Amino acid sequence: MTKITLQTPVARKGSDPVAEVTVVKPTVGTLRGLKLTDVLQMDVETMERLLPRITRPALLAEDVAGLDPADFLALTGAVVGFFATPDQMAALDPDRS
Repeated sequence: MTKITLQTPVARKGSDPVAEVTVVKPTVGTLRGLKLTDVLQMDVETMERLLPRITRPALLAEDVAGLDPADFLALTGAVVGFFATPDQMAALDPDRS
């Protein structure tokens, strides 16, 4: 799980804005119907389908479509990070090991 604080909270009618989102590591089941290459390339349409499945609170497709680009990059970067092995992550950031 990765917790992301949004730079621009998601406004929702009738409820408080969503300012913090937890991204849960996807399972094979949550990836069903998606092309893995599109996930790893952070394809916008693919992420509009995937993020509602793996975010808490769940972001709706229209929430994802209205995200600040920096917030979208933070969320999708977290998703892509789940696909790296610990060795790969250490190679990218030696301070993590």
